[in-house]
Amino acid sequence: MNSTVPTANNQGNNPNSSTVGVVAPGYVTSGASPTFSPLYQQIKALITQSLQSGEWKPGELIPSEMELASRFKVSQGTVRKAIDELSAENLVIRRQGKGTFVATHHEARSQFRFLRLVPDVGIPHYPENRIIEVKRLRAPADVARALDIKSGDSVVFIRRVQSFSNVPTILDELWLPGVIFKGLTAERLNEYKGPMYGLFETEFGTHMIRASEEIRAVCADEVSANLLQLDVGAPLLKVERISFTYGDKPVELRRGLYLTDQHHYRNELS
Repeated sequence: MNSTVPTANNQGNNPNSSTVGVVAPGYVTSGASPTFSPLYQQIKALITQSLQSGEWKPGELIPSEMELASRFKVSQGTVRKAIDELSAENLVIRRQGKGTFVATHHEARSQFRFLRLVPDVGIPHYPENRIIEVKRLRAPADVARALDIKSGDSVVFIRRVQSFSNVPTILDELWLPGVIFKGLTAERLNEYKGPMYGLFETEFGTHMIRASEEIRAVCADEVSANLLQLDVGAPLLKVERISFTYGDKPVELRRGLYLTDQHHYRNELS
């Protein structure tokens, strides 16, 4: 999501927040520079701001469309259209007869949003993790650019191997902003049995909402061949991903090497 999120006039009295109002006919006012935006987009931005601020936490039920319509003084149809887009972007999940909930990485459908390696035979399942190392470093220039931080800032570096049915299949190297992920250790990662993004969400308040990836074919070098139990020069798929949280803030750089002799990388375009 690439929008700047406004704050509603009727949401709290935080003196540090900028006051942005919803006004007819479809303009967002921010200081002295009004810009056109459809009304449902303004409501979508206001709901997203509440998600970002933690007013409704991952897994929690959000107010009904009727309640939100009353809160924002718009029609229920306008709210519904805003929630339709939030649902399509996997920020909220509609459950028939129960309401709309904040998306969480603890749900299976969210886990597989970011795991695109699919077995050639059988159904997708989550891999077993083996943490190789976790350490705090100063960000190299390329990592700093990807994470929109300063070169030399603190980052957490993680190297792990993921296996399917005891076959090493993915070698991941992750770079995370140190200021956000204070206290993240190899011990905590090894203790945690759920998806890594679920841990980031629960313990570090960081919810991944989208990612961009670059994919290319490479050959295994000595290090990757050793960790994935391959011959040097074996073909691998290299996936470099930058993951973003609310406000389009990059919070993870991930470089993965994928063995694809029994799996394939699957993406759905719409």
